[in-house]
Amino acid sequence: MGFLDSLLGKTRLPEARTEKLFAISTAAVTLEADLGLKPGGEAAICFKPMESSFYDSARSEIEDLLRISARETGTDYKLQKDDYGYLWVVLRDKDFDDLVTNIQMIAQTLMEHGFGTQLLCAVYRFVGESTVYWIYNFKQGAYYPFVPKGEKQRDNAREFRLKALMEKEMPVEKEVERWYPLWGMPI
Repeated sequence: MGFLDSLLGKTRLPEARTEKLFAISTAAVTLEADLGLKPGGEAAICFKPMESSFYDSARSEIEDLLRISARETGTDYKLQKDDYGYLWVVLRDKDFDDLVTNIQMIAQTLMEHGFGTQLLCAVYRFVGESTVYWIYNFKQGAYYPFVPKGEKQRDNAREFRLKALMEKEMPVEKEVERWYPLWGMPI
């Protein structure tokens, strides 16, 4: 933040941090072997769309890359807006590494076009005795677990156990007040 921005009360949005995004690939092995949580074949990335020809160009490039990826890896995708106007790219593939690679490719493309501040989160679904979502917060550069149970309720005890078991495997958000529930996400 510059001096003038601080005087005028403006704050800049933080850039997305993607350096730890791939940690979920190796953590998935531990999640399955030790906890019985298998990748659910779905992942998504969420970002805030903009009205701009530069943004339209970035989105077009992402869709072109996803079409190529779909042909080469079999990853199915769809774009979907949520109730808050955020855009989700929902990916489906049995190969977990393909999901992780496509999420990284989308994030990288947006960042290369100058839209890193628009990235919100990436979500990976795991299934076992219940459904567990691992959410990557791009602003913090860390993951956190989200375990819904029932309508608008979450299993906090299980989330804390998952944090304790996985924080050696992947970057887990230490400030639990930043563990935002994502009700109504499209995966």
